[in-house]
Amino acid sequence: MAVDLSDPISIRLPTDVLAAIEKVAKASDRSRSWVMVRALRRYLATEGADILAVMEGREQIAKGEVHNMDDVLDDIERMVQAPAGEAA
Repeated sequence: MAVDLSDPISIRLPTDVLAAIEKVAKASDRSRSWVMVRALRRYLATEGADILAVMEGREQIAKGEVHNMDDVLDDIERMVQAPAGEAA
């Protein structure tokens, strides 16, 4: 599977981080780049995704794309109180 690659970039790492990357690369018979890309993808899928979700939420608030929390809670209460099988 071909992957589009960027131009090379330079990065300065703490020596302990680089040492750990090199150990993982050697143990898994992979390149340092492979290990770093995998680590970055995991970060982007977790903490990075959380950051982007917060940014998106702030943009929605700025655009007025919000719901009043009291209205949401009232809707939930009506759903909980409705008899089984009956829509609120």
